[in-house]
Amino acid sequence: MPRGDGRLSHDLDPQRPGPQDACGVFGVWAPGEEVAKLTYFGLYALQHRGQEAAGIAVSDGSGVVVYKDLGLVAQVFDEPTLASLRGHLAIGHARYSTTGGSTWENAQPTIRATPAGTTIALAHNGNLVNTAELAREATSRGLNSDGATSDTPLVTMLLASRPDLSVEAAALEVLPTLRGAFSFVFMDETTLYAARDAHGVRPLVLGRMERGWVVASETAALDIVGASFVREVEPGELIAVDEHGLRSARFAAPEPKGCLFEYVYIARPDTTIAGRNIHAARVQIGRQLAKEHPVDADLVIPVPESGTPAAIGYAEGSGITYGAGLMKNSYVGRTFIQPSQTLRQLGIRLKLNPLRENVRGKRLVVVDDSIVRGNTQRAIVRMLREAGALEVHVRISSPPVTWPCFYGIDFATRAELLANGLDIEGIRRSIGADTLGYVSLAGLIAATEQPKTRLCRACFDGEYPIELPAGNLIGKHVLEGVDKRVGADGGTVGAPHDHEAGVERSAPGAHPLVASPGGGDALHRP
Repeated sequence: MPRGDGRLSHDLDPQRPGPQDACGVFGVWAPGEEVAKLTYFGLYALQHRGQEAAGIAVSDGSGVVVYKDLGLVAQVFDEPTLASLRGHLAIGHARYSTTGGSTWENAQPTIRATPAGTTIALAHNGNLVNTAELAREATSRGLNSDGATSDTPLVTMLLASRPDLSVEAAALEVLPTLRGAFSFVFMDETTLYAARDAHGVRPLVLGRMERGWVVASETAALDIVGASFVREVEPGELIAVDEHGLRSARFAAPEPKGCLFEYVYIARPDTTIAGRNIHAARVQIGRQLAKEHPVDADLVIPVPESGTPAAIGYAEGSGITYGAGLMKNSYVGRTFIQPSQTLRQLGIRLKLNPLRENVRGKRLVVVDDSIVRGNTQRAIVRMLREAGALEVHVRISSPPVTWPCFYGIDFATRAELLANGLDIEGIRRSIGADTLGYVSLAGLIAATEQPKTRLCRACFDGEYPIELPAGNLIGKHVLEGVDKRVGADGGTVGAPHDHEAGVERSAPGAHPLVASPGGGDALHRP
């Protein structure tokens, strides 16, 4: 999917996307402000985290209203819609759609009435690994899931199903039972809440406005609404904001394991995570790449936009001239129009085209952020050679991605990860480059200025910081559409899967479970 900030290199064919983050969240409590508009602009700043659906929930104190639809933030909302969403607090969500398909039902925020007559709306970035367990708990308590098959509506239902407790007290009971990566923003009629899992895998920050408070996935979203950064929401922390001010409670002891891939690709370059500016980190990764994988060349070019900061760093570190070699079309969004076979053969030219005058006769260093399936880099290398490049040396600002993510990023299945089945030389031959170099894991970690022990590196080294369920009843069974179901007894049962219609048929007595991130079509993508 194309990124909202123009990082198109992973989406050269809309049907064959690269790594996708599953969502951006935003929340604001600010009486007297146009909270729906603030949320709209906050989501606009987070558009790169998800482009398939967007939604805003707002409360004026007497009721919660949600408006959501498929599409980019600017496609879902217009001026009259935002004007109709009046209130003093709001939450919003930009979604990368996942298993279960891109449907209105799967858009967020999710909403649920409580037995007390109030309403809870919730937006989620991340992925839980004990969705099956939570569903069984809900069933055992006789809760009506309304067909909820993903973790987000399940959590909303669990929060709303404790009539004897306040939302805050309910959250302090429910949150410790959740395992996995989550950054939540949620609300009732009067209060804004935010919570981050004990490992702080996905980012979440707190900001102050003149007349209120803001929580968002990234600091860039605070900037766009004029909020000043206060601090990160701590791992294992629940924050509540209402007319009495801001309160904080701990529901778990913090064990920080921030996502390393945020530094490589996901977060905006103008975002700061754990005190480290992302652009500066990526430039440093490029310098490290130049040190680890030097080459004689005439020009360093990025794959725009995700490769740009690292390419700048590589040029600085190597002394080789930095320049433009690939031009991108900034206006190509996600398209639902299928290209004809003729257009498909042209591949990436809709989005990237070589600057022939710059690359002809040159030995090029091409810098990109990651190789997942290799389709993109293969096409780029071929295109640059056709444009007259003498040599094409590919440099990657992350180590080989060899393991799937269970905590909120949709890579391919492990079988599809190019680095899983090939060594570096095999990958080099596969993409047709003269040489290929990846930054070392140690070099990447050093650039983040975070200790290794505070980072989740699972997609690179296979060390998963949050225990996965026995029998692997999640992950690539659930996340990527493999036909597995979790029965009431915890066993798995196979079920036919109608991929074309996007319909999942459960075996009798089984719960059809679909975790929120992962690609429902991942097994069928090249």
